[in-house]
Amino acid sequence: MSGFFSRLKEKMRDSSKILEETEEEGYVEIGTEGAIEEKTKITVRPFVIEDFEGIKPILDCLREGRTIALVNIKPLKDKDLVELKRAINKLKKTCDAIDGDIAGFGENWIAAVPNFASIHRGKPKEPKKKEVSEVSEYSE
Repeated sequence: MSGFFSRLKEKMRDSSKILEETEEEGYVEIGTEGAIEEKTKITVRPFVIEDFEGIKPILDCLREGRTIALVNIKPLKDKDLVELKRAINKLKKTCDAIDGDIAGFGENWIAAVPNFASIHRGKPKEPKKKEVSEVSEYSE
């Protein structure tokens, strides 16, 4: 906490120097040191998983937090279903850890997104209601 106050004190000293110089020169130069860094663009990136080791670049991109991953799982699905389940579980755990989201679409694709995004899921289909007629007999 004391580090914060000392940095704040330095900034205040620097700003008072600038004000004194401004009075003498009549203008102010604004430095880029305190400027807010421009937000980077979001990247939508396709990936293909051919083996379990193929998920490492996907996990790295998701952890960075600026990439939406579209993953083609067909090559691994055709090769080894056990490895595919392992890879998908690893992706799910990582998405949970970063508060991201993951969902499959189609039979061969998965979308994984970081915490700033969510995946729209359509309304679940409601089962058709069966009409049940109750017949009650009263005996007297």
